[in-house]
Amino acid sequence: MKVIRVPVIARVSKGVIAPTFGLVATKLVWQHDVVQLHLPQFDAPGVALRARLFGKPVVLTYHCDVQLPQGWFNRLVNSVLDFQNDMAGRLANHIVTYTQDYADHSPYLSRYASKLTPILPPVELPVPAPEAVSAFAEKHRTKEHKPVIGMVTRFASEKGVEVLLEAMPLILKKYPNAQVLYAGQHQNVMGEQAYFDRLIPQIHEYEMTGHWTFLGNLSPVQLAALYPNIDVLTVPSLNSTEAFGLVQIEAMINGAPSVPSALPGVRRPVQMHGMGVVSEIGNAESLAASILEVLDNPQKYRGDVDGIKKAYEPDSVAQEYEKLFERLMKKGR
Repeated sequence: MKVIRVPVIARVSKGVIAPTFGLVATKLVWQHDVVQLHLPQFDAPGVALRARLFGKPVVLTYHCDVQLPQGWFNRLVNSVLDFQNDMAGRLANHIVTYTQDYADHSPYLSRYASKLTPILPPVELPVPAPEAVSAFAEKHRTKEHKPVIGMVTRFASEKGVEVLLEAMPLILKKYPNAQVLYAGQHQNVMGEQAYFDRLIPQIHEYEMTGHWTFLGNLSPVQLAALYPNIDVLTVPSLNSTEAFGLVQIEAMINGAPSVPSALPGVRRPVQMHGMGVVSEIGNAESLAASILEVLDNPQKYRGDVDGIKKAYEPDSVAQEYEKLFERLMKKGR
């Protein structure tokens, strides 16, 4: 695989302005047999149009809907991006999404049901070294401060951090030594400062008592040491900007069950693999009850780890894409 980066001169909301992108895209589309685009992406329709003009099949992989925080500027950005995504969808030969469940509930994907194929995402982590797992356990005292609840995501309003915070008193009532290990960017997240400022006083209280620890961004090797040290992962997301929750699979292949919210797509890993319990969206009492159910019955939620690993192996996923590419190329002949 070859990665080509183009210079960025400015950022707008969560996107970038790269003046030479069009020239580079034109050259690359001309040189290749199939064009695969990943949405949401502002530049997607322009690249898709080039592919159509050059007679190359276009496949979109649609990762999630976009719902930016409130505000007139974000509404404008959302409208522009929705228009661009729609144009790309019209120009595409085929669209891939992670699950049919998400597609059925996505306003965007439901418009393109006739050219849609679900393909699971690839998930791969290094095999955790026993000494690294032990060192992590010692550093974060996961043997003393148990059970351990993991959350792996950036600190953003759609991720439902406040739902976990509201659930904590109910969890601590039964498990006074429980702790949350939060991995992911939590400071200076673009567009999320007000959300962080609102929640950090309460989080700070839990930090002081040893019930919450921010781990920051972790490398794949560090994540591989984290997952065996947690008793349950939670993904209490609130809207369709979360389409699957890859971290659930990362946790499961390391033996840790998950408690996601009942969002379409996000609920599917637990429903497919039986490793966890689905909670109601935005309901702290439901989240607490679901987490407690998993903590109280760990044996009940142990799944087929080897089978899960195989389903998400990059080679297995790549084969599904290759079959799709070959089918589209044959149609174009």
